[in-house]
Amino acid sequence: MRYFEYGQKEIEYLKCRDKKLGVAIEQIGIIRREIIPDPFRALLSSVVSQQISKKAAATVWGRFCVLLGSITPGNLAQVELSQIRRCGMSERKAKYIQGIGAAANEGLIDFARLDTLTDEEIIRQLSSLSGVGTWTVEMLLIFSLCRPDVVSYKDLAIRRGMMNLYGLQELSRGEFERYRKGYSPYGSVASLYLWELSVTS
Repeated sequence: MRYFEYGQKEIEYLKCRDKKLGVAIEQIGIIRREIIPDPFRALLSSVVSQQISKKAAATVWGRFCVLLGSITPGNLAQVELSQIRRCGMSERKAKYIQGIGAAANEGLIDFARLDTLTDEEIIRQLSSLSGVGTWTVEMLLIFSLCRPDVVSYKDLAIRRGMMNLYGLQELSRGEFERYRKGYSPYGSVASLYLWELSVTS
């Protein structure tokens, strides 16, 4: 099992840039969040998990892994839509899964080379796929590719964490961007703490 890696360098930087966040980091300590290093597998897992509970997602994903054996574009191409659906997915979600596999198999998306692209290029490429939005790609940037500077405005918990941290009743996009820039270039580490703060206030 692998985790999003960060250490004292990132922590000290964020403490210096943002005193309130620094206090929260001291109180919370190191956060260990599991990653899925293979971006193809990570994207499929994310789509499977959309709009269902964590427990249900784990069950469906487990069945899907058994069905494919190894989560690869080639293996996915060998199974029928009906087989994917029997894992516990709606027809729409099963079609999203098939579409991602087809994009990989046809060379429209080169998952093996994603790590050579910028965050913006990855968001643009992957969000062109049906069923994949900006938020989904931003989570992949953090929890698969381990990009260091991702703070998602589309993540409700991130915004709630900011509001809790700074004692805000509302958070405009402009305020969000100001805080996000303050965390750069270690926004992803700040995100880990903002998620924790979204449920601790």
